[in-house]
Amino acid sequence: MSEESSEHRRALSRRPVPDGYVVGYGKPPVASRFRKGQSGNPAGRPRGSGTMKASPLPSPQEERLKAIVLAEAYRTIQVNDANGPISMPMAQAVIRSLAVNAAKGHHRAQRQFAELLATTERERRRKHEEWLDVALTYKLEWEQELERRARLGIGGPEPLPHPDHVRIDMYAGTARIVGPATKQEKARWDLWQAQKPLLERELRGYVRRLRRPDCPDRRAIEREADRTRRALAWLNGGSVE
Repeated sequence: MSEESSEHRRALSRRPVPDGYVVGYGKPPVASRFRKGQSGNPAGRPRGSGTMKASPLPSPQEERLKAIVLAEAYRTIQVNDANGPISMPMAQAVIRSLAVNAAKGHHRAQRQFAELLATTERERRRKHEEWLDVALTYKLEWEQELERRARLGIGGPEPLPHPDHVRIDMYAGTARIVGPATKQEKARWDLWQAQKPLLERELRGYVRRLRRPDCPDRRAIEREADRTRRALAWLNGGSVE
C-alpha cells in the first residue's frame, strides 16, 4: 500500500449531507445526533469522578527532551558497511545493528527484533485496513449521492476527491486517489487539463523525431517524451511511478 498524505485522509472524511441540513453550532452531523428518548450518557457520571479536570499540558522541559530525543534519533551518522562507510539516521543504524546481531544468532537480539517486526507489521496492517475501509465508505456514499442528484435533477458541490478518482482493488486490498483531493490540487489539475491537448501534440512530435535513425539529442528527447507521458498518465487517472 502506498502511503497516503494526511490531506488525502482528511479529504475522505468529507461525506455528503442531506439537503436542507447545515452542520454548525447546535446542529451536529445527523449520524452523531442523540436519538429521541435516549440519553447521551446512559451510564451517568461514574461515582467519585467529581469535577472533570483538564489534562495538564506537557512542561517545557518535557517538550525540550522530546525534541532532543527526536533530533538524536534522526541525526545522520556514518557506519561501516560491506562496501565501505555509508550515512544513515541514528535510528536506522540502531535497528540495523539489532538485525545484524539477530542474524548472528544472539538470542536476545533475535527476540527483540522479532517483537519489533511483529509490532510494526501489525500496526501497518491496522492502518492499511483502516485506510481501505475509509476509502470504500467514501466512494460508496458519494456514488449514491451523485446518483441521487442526477435522478432528482439537482446540483451540489463537487466532491473532492471525486469518487471516480478513488480507485479500490479488492483483490489486492489497496485504495489510492488518482485525481485531485484538495482545492489546491483541483486548481492545478484544471490547469494541467487545459494543457492536455498541447501535451499530446508534443508527445506525438517527440515520437516522430525518435523514429528517425539520425535523431539528434536522442537522450534529451527521450527524457522529455518520458516526462510528457508521465504527465498525461496522471491526467488520465493512471499510476505514475
